[in-house]
Amino acid sequence: MITGNSRAELMQSGLNLIGQALSIFDADLRLAVANRQYQAMFALPDKLTQPGTFFEDTIRHMVLRGEYGPQDDPDEAVRIRVEQARTFEPHYLERLRPDGSWISVEGAPLSQGGWVAVYTDITEVKRQEALLRARSEELSGQVLENAERLSAANRELASTITALQEAKRVVTETQARTRQVTEMIPAHIAHMDRDYRYVFSNRQLPRIFPGTRPDIVGQKVEDALGPATWPLVRPHLERALAGRHQVFEITHAESGRRIRIALTPDRGGNGVYVLSTDVTAEVEVREALTHASRRELAAKITSGLAHDFGNLLTVILGLQDRLARGDLPGGAQADVQATLAATRRGVQLLERIGQIAAPPGTQREPVDIAALLRDLCELARPTLGDAVTLSLTTDLPADKLMLDPGHLQDSLLNLILNGRDAMGPGGGTITITARAATPWLEIEITDTGPGFSPEALSRGTEPFFTTKPGQGSGLGLAMVFDQAKLAGGTLHLFNRPEGGARVRLRLPLHVVRPAMILLVEDDDSLREMLRRMLTDLGHSVIEAGSLQEARRLADLPGLTLILSDLQLGDGLGSDLAAPSGPPLVLMTALPADDKLRRAAPGPVLSKPFDAASLSEALSQVIHD
Repeated sequence: MITGNSRAELMQSGLNLIGQALSIFDADLRLAVANRQYQAMFALPDKLTQPGTFFEDTIRHMVLRGEYGPQDDPDEAVRIRVEQARTFEPHYLERLRPDGSWISVEGAPLSQGGWVAVYTDITEVKRQEALLRARSEELSGQVLENAERLSAANRELASTITALQEAKRVVTETQARTRQVTEMIPAHIAHMDRDYRYVFSNRQLPRIFPGTRPDIVGQKVEDALGPATWPLVRPHLERALAGRHQVFEITHAESGRRIRIALTPDRGGNGVYVLSTDVTAEVEVREALTHASRRELAAKITSGLAHDFGNLLTVILGLQDRLARGDLPGGAQADVQATLAATRRGVQLLERIGQIAAPPGTQREPVDIAALLRDLCELARPTLGDAVTLSLTTDLPADKLMLDPGHLQDSLLNLILNGRDAMGPGGGTITITARAATPWLEIEITDTGPGFSPEALSRGTEPFFTTKPGQGSGLGLAMVFDQAKLAGGTLHLFNRPEGGARVRLRLPLHVVRPAMILLVEDDDSLREMLRRMLTDLGHSVIEAGSLQEARRLADLPGLTLILSDLQLGDGLGSDLAAPSGPPLVLMTALPADDKLRRAAPGPVLSKPFDAASLSEALSQVIHD
């Protein structure tokens, strides 16, 4: 086993055995490595051959000593050479030194920054060339000159070949590392050209779509996915080729799996990047938890009322049963039916009370709001009758919005039915207008009825207030109002100048722009929870459990941002910040005045946080 120090000494010994002088300077123009011949060739003092020595100090020493001949302005000569070093390019040159010796200088940049320079004493070669010229008068001067130029060109060509080989090695290693990383990701990553043909794949398609083949490069998407899946993805691919980001889910017919697909148009307009993940388990768990939590919540809300109200219904039903068995006089049967109607109304009222007591609306997800409104209109039209016209006008962003679709539909349907009832049998027109008015999603519903009474304008959102005695429960507008408040929005009632009612519903405008996010968290359970939150927000996620692992993934193509814990087991998440890299969002439970938090290079999200806070923090960075 060779220790770090022993390995460095071994490397230095090997470099000292090389017959040429060698020096390596890093990107900060500091000496990293030099051999003994480098010091001997230029007669440098020991202090200028120590690692960390500035290139400028070495050049100044050599300029003042006359290595580059007489200089009218030594400072300017030093400045020029330092500037050349900052923009280092591959080169080969031969130089006559003041002591009459000749050296060749071969320089090549390094992929990590900095450069390596090799100096060769070619005095003997030059002496042989001069001797050949002096003793070969019978040879034409042109032949000799060509021979000398050919010799110099060969040396320069050899230098270029060495530089190209090093560049090829770096590119090959980078490609191999990138392919290895993509093939380890439990998702299918691919690139499709404008002819719907795969030009890249990480060979994980069978893992997501069972029954497909891994070797799909060169195949068209239709052939790779099959006739059952192709019609489901084609419309989204067409929109992605038109430059619109797409995130959607489909059910794979052959396996029944739920697949989430993110499509990102490439910047050159030459195709689309595809990220497909199997979210079957995630969807099943989410739906199960949602259903269980709703049942639990409903049980808690109504438990206090269920006992008393159950007793009331028992009395009513008992009276009904007694009346039904007796010899009923005329008209009594109508009373029995009225009792039944009152009982049913009581059940409905209990359900509505449960809704107003703790209205949902806080579980948001990415929603195509324009499609939701179109579906709502199709759902509502059959219940409005032929005398009512329902129209929809939208001015909305193409991206999805974060909101609760079920409860938004419930609220809007409630308002539509209120408008229908207000217009009466004569009918009229109900108009839905939706637009994005930053920072709000603004939806207005108007009707051509008589409008709100002054009392309704002031009390319309109060629970149990109704303008339809004996018909309404007075909980409809109150439910819409409370759901809007829980979502961070508002509800306002107006009368139109030309007649009719106008209801304005405003909800926070949280635009979802799908992103590829590198999630860095060393706690496995917390990382799983964060991944679920990010995928629920419509983002694609690549996970890392340590700082070291994250560094290997931070330069993946298409990465939008990095979300990292500030304190990781093997270092600080703030070390992932890079000027040319993706933006960094940090998470921590440290107080605001902690020195680590104050020194953070970017935005910091305080733990604990919910999905809405996470979405807002990420949206600000992505939008910026």
